[in-house]
Amino acid sequence: MFKRIAAGIAAALLLLSLASCGIQPISSEGLSIVCTAFPQYDFAKNILGTDKGLTLLLDGKEDFHSYEPNAADIVKIATADLFIYIGEDSEKWVKKTLAAAGNDKLNTFTLTEAVNLLEEETVEGMQAEEEHHHGKDETEQDEHVWLSLRNAAKITDKLCEAICSVDPQNAEKYRANAKEYITRLNELDSEYSAAVSSAKRDTLIFADRFPFRYLVEDYGLKYYAAFPGCSAESEASFETMATLINKTKETGTPYVFIIDGSDGSIAEAVCKATGAGTLTLDSCQSVSADDIAAGESYLGAMTDNLTKLKEALN
Repeated sequence: MFKRIAAGIAAALLLLSLASCGIQPISSEGLSIVCTAFPQYDFAKNILGTDKGLTLLLDGKEDFHSYEPNAADIVKIATADLFIYIGEDSEKWVKKTLAAAGNDKLNTFTLTEAVNLLEEETVEGMQAEEEHHHGKDETEQDEHVWLSLRNAAKITDKLCEAICSVDPQNAEKYRANAKEYITRLNELDSEYSAAVSSAKRDTLIFADRFPFRYLVEDYGLKYYAAFPGCSAESEASFETMATLINKTKETGTPYVFIIDGSDGSIAEAVCKATGAGTLTLDSCQSVSADDIAAGESYLGAMTDNLTKLKEALN
């Protein structure tokens, strides 16, 4: 608690200092865009054609649900030309951070407002999530919207216009970059459609959390999973384990899935009981600065995911 108060005080003092110096968000160094997570960072990078001026707050080690920005983060957000985040349902800390930033003219872009949202669902055998985000009678929206290539294309299109609005002088370049990137997204989407339509199976088994609701909806795939995408649970019940084992046997799938950052313990037990192997699907939530420096990209991750889906569905 003391650390959070101290960070807030430090941020306020820094912001007062910036204001007293007459510093404006738009600088002579070019755009300053702050992104909470990797997917929107990579979308913006492709629109800009460079990573110059881009800041990624979460470095793949933090959970974006419970992240606590420090004083320097708040200053970065407050003085940015554009702040891009997923949504206030997943990133509950954003609302307080924007209030602490004290910049009523701050331009923001929210991924979840750019697409149609789906509600999180509980499928057969899935361990129901305890009400840690919402009340008993409230529904929870699935905010893993970037894991649909079709959503990614819509987000890129609308994000491009948001960037153009803060830097109209370079709008023509940004729109050309966005058009090219959307073409690549659509091409990969077509590859997914072709792969699923020709596959032997149509069901995925996730011995883990399941953030891929939008992906399976795009291609008409079925799935069984241990937990919903935003679940904080990590230990599966007997009923959930039994369902995962039985469905793995029934479908004859050669692989069960886990997501990046998983300890794989549930999958290990399922595989031991069924003889299946394990594959990891990348949800783009664990990408670090080192990964980015090594060339990690959203399209690269989704292309690798397609390769693994083909293995599991055939």
